[in-house]
Amino acid sequence: MIKYGVNELRRKYLEFFESKGHLKMNSFSLVPQNDNSLLLINAGMAPLKPYFTGQEIPPRRRVTTCQKCIRTGDIDNVGKTARHLTFFEMLGNFSFGDYFKHEAINWSWEFLTKVIGMEEDRLYPSIYADDDEAFNIWTKEVGVPAERITRFYRDENGDCDNFWEHGAGPCGPCSEIYYDRGIKYGCGKPDCKVGCDCDRFMEVWNNVFTQFESDGHHHYTELKQKNIDTGMGLERLAVVVQDVDSVFDIDTMKAIRDKICELAGVTYMEDEHKDVSIRLITDHIRSVTFMASDGIIPSNEGRGYVLRRLLRRAARHGRTLGIDGLFLAKLATTVIDSSKDGYPELDEKRELILKVLTTEEENFNKTIDQGLVILSDLESRLVKEGKTCLDGEDAFRLYDTYGFPIDLTNEILEEKGFTVDMDGFNNAMNKQKETARGARKETNYMGADATVYDKIDTRITSEFVGYDTLETESEITVLTTSEDITDTLAEGMEGTIIVNKTPFYATMGGQQGDTGVIICNGSVFEVIDTIRLKGGRVGHVGKVTAGSFKVGDKVTLTVDEKKRIDTAKNHSATHLLQEALRIVLGNHVEQAGSLVTPDRLRFDFTHFQPMTEEEIEKVEAIVNEQIEKSIDVETKVLAIEDAKKTGAKALFNEKYGDTVRVVCMGDFSKEFCGGTHVSNTGLINSFKIVSESGVAAGVRRIEALTGNGVFAYYKDIEKKYNDICKAAKATPANVEEKIAHMQAEIKSLNSEIESLKNKAANEALGDVLNQAEDVNGVKFLAVKLNDVDMNELRNLSDDLKSKIGSGVVVLASAMGSDKVNLIVTATDDIVKAGVHAGNIIKSAAPCVGGGGGGRPNMAQAGGKNPAGIEKAFETAKETLASML
Repeated sequence: MIKYGVNELRRKYLEFFESKGHLKMNSFSLVPQNDNSLLLINAGMAPLKPYFTGQEIPPRRRVTTCQKCIRTGDIDNVGKTARHLTFFEMLGNFSFGDYFKHEAINWSWEFLTKVIGMEEDRLYPSIYADDDEAFNIWTKEVGVPAERITRFYRDENGDCDNFWEHGAGPCGPCSEIYYDRGIKYGCGKPDCKVGCDCDRFMEVWNNVFTQFESDGHHHYTELKQKNIDTGMGLERLAVVVQDVDSVFDIDTMKAIRDKICELAGVTYMEDEHKDVSIRLITDHIRSVTFMASDGIIPSNEGRGYVLRRLLRRAARHGRTLGIDGLFLAKLATTVIDSSKDGYPELDEKRELILKVLTTEEENFNKTIDQGLVILSDLESRLVKEGKTCLDGEDAFRLYDTYGFPIDLTNEILEEKGFTVDMDGFNNAMNKQKETARGARKETNYMGADATVYDKIDTRITSEFVGYDTLETESEITVLTTSEDITDTLAEGMEGTIIVNKTPFYATMGGQQGDTGVIICNGSVFEVIDTIRLKGGRVGHVGKVTAGSFKVGDKVTLTVDEKKRIDTAKNHSATHLLQEALRIVLGNHVEQAGSLVTPDRLRFDFTHFQPMTEEEIEKVEAIVNEQIEKSIDVETKVLAIEDAKKTGAKALFNEKYGDTVRVVCMGDFSKEFCGGTHVSNTGLINSFKIVSESGVAAGVRRIEALTGNGVFAYYKDIEKKYNDICKAAKATPANVEEKIAHMQAEIKSLNSEIESLKNKAANEALGDVLNQAEDVNGVKFLAVKLNDVDMNELRNLSDDLKSKIGSGVVVLASAMGSDKVNLIVTATDDIVKAGVHAGNIIKSAAPCVGGGGGGRPNMAQAGGKNPAGIEKAFETAKETLASML
């Protein structure tokens, strides 16, 4: 096996699948487009999801890519192991309802053995437990001995690595290929085999056969359109092909690794602690270089925070290695030079990349210096208080807020005879991770919790009193701008006010936060949003429109009553809606997301097909029936186990505390909910569904209105109806009759137009029968026309075929300078003689830059090159001759 480099492997893979009819697409940006579920592209198929779901038509049903990806879920393990990476390249070949298992399996084997040259007796396929179809392909078509194929089964939890699924939606079995790297990479156990955790048998290919629809509970139905999603890590493939120990030893990674060692004056594999830093920097510099090339700028939130975090980790480990001065841009140059063949945008944006990295590294160096000053103040406080151990939360604040490394804190303090409460530090770290995980599930991006609000003293909290009142007096505990904690907010300034108790509901559970005003002795703060912060704090976000506010002020907080009432109507209606959906559609309905605002409600739920008009009407009727019953809405705060016993529904995957708030609407609806609601369903007044649509595989969305929103909706419809009457010059009483008359008139006019077009086309055709040629005893008539659409072309073709009696007719129409319509027809006797119109057009259509096909007696095609029409006629004649 030839030890191909990374760039060569990438090229060979893409060229191989191009030869199999795949469209090679460039890597998509790391920034997802129109996909709020992802912060960064984390898999080869992620940018192609619209094609898999059918939301968009793919440019071709066969596609191949090498996609740049970033995953930060295991960031703490990067460098510590030889496997974990944040940035990687994913090779993929995809079929959107085109080929399936036979082609995917055979091509994977062909590429590995014929193109790359892997030894067949060192390759071991795996299949899902009962995927006998794949087993038969491997054994009977590819010829792999049955004993070399491993079946993977579900575990006691129903999970299986060889069955790809993520809840409800499309899913299917996998078939992987493992390469035996030899006993030198093994664990030494006599029974070492595929599936062992050691590095001997390494997975190099994974075919995912998306053939089922899952309801999320291990019940599967066959998909009409089956897809192929192949994933293969380029770096992992390179490890096998180059026969090296780890991804950090492959050629492109080694170039970066060697540059790090050069700058640091160290040797790899001599000191394990230094090796961790070398590996971490090698990985992280690739991530930040590619992220910067896609326009991501360091910031304190979203994907910008991911970039900042990775870059600062790399810079810190550079200091650990003893690298003097700025060095990240030098390493980025190595990344660019080693990967620009596959990603030319790296070279195109070289200047931008180096600028972004250099500026951020300079800022981080200042942060380190700032941290040293803060640590010095903490040391002085320890001496003053007679303590020898730094509080864990102080150490964590220094680490989290200022980016100051905990190991550096330990090292400096140890030199001066102090210690750090590492248990307290780790507790604070774990608490932050749990909060961050919760935030990522809600906001779908990493690092959303890294904002100015993290600088707030963790002892400060807020009490929500808004269930019982919309106005209360309180005291300001914290003021912030968008970037810093401050003592004062003056007129015209935007910021956030935190108080010790508030009637403002903060955004949570789909319910939008309250708006209103905060007043203090003539000073006014307009609240445009209320947000929930970690630690039980509530942030009132807005702008000072008069006067100023300072910490400690006694203030009056007043919620916008109308908006709160309208929001409550919509929120209570979502509870009624969920139960109505379960009654009409079935108990599989689960809430999959919601948005409740004063204007409308949006409810996402699990369901696997569009609702019919009848189902929508039934749901709407049930909700309005419960509104008409004027059911009292009761809330109870119960221990979570007691709440479950009542039968109240909990939001799937939501985390709850020891006690929960249960909202009951008679016996009709009981749900865990912390939101605000009407006191009686009659106050909702009315309910109207305005749309039902699909938002993902197995997830539907309903948007609806209540109360005044319904009246406004019908008023708008009434206005549009009156406008239609005016446009039709009719009254509401006779508008239907008038429109029916207009439609009949349009139909008559269209018929007249078609008749005129037929007449014009025939006149343009003229007497062409004498142009027919003899091709091996068969009449062959080819005629070129201008501006005749396909319908007219078919009519003319049938007419000429009738007149010619026996033979083949080929018509081509040039539609302007960039479109061609082409049609071939053959009489029945000629078809019986072996002529096939579909095959004739398949050969002729490429001459006009198109393609097509059809039946033996008639076929049609489109093209983009009118200049090729004469060549198409010649090709058609040659093809006809070959058939006779």
